[in-house]
Amino acid sequence: MTKKSVLIGATLSAASFCIGITLAQEPVRNIDHNKHPNLAEAQLLCSQANTYIIAAQKDNRYDMHGHAQKARDLLVQVNQELKISAQDADSVDASQKKK
Repeated sequence: MTKKSVLIGATLSAASFCIGITLAQEPVRNIDHNKHPNLAEAQLLCSQANTYIIAAQKDNRYDMHGHAQKARDLLVQVNQELKISAQDADSVDASQKKK
């Protein structure tokens, strides 16, 4: 093997790994429903939407020109922002209690 072919192979492997990680992400439910019921409910709805998108992808034999996957990726991003919102609200509560 030449150095060029090894470099190309390593680059393709790394790209495939990164794509696999991105595709494997799912919205999670990690907001305390007792502390932030609305944000927790929003996370639940993201998770349910993801489930419906997966079903649609299967029904359409994944022939959606990547749009369904992009929607799933955006749901993961929304989910992360919801978690950050809950954490920010917690930090505000904590700082107000110190006063």
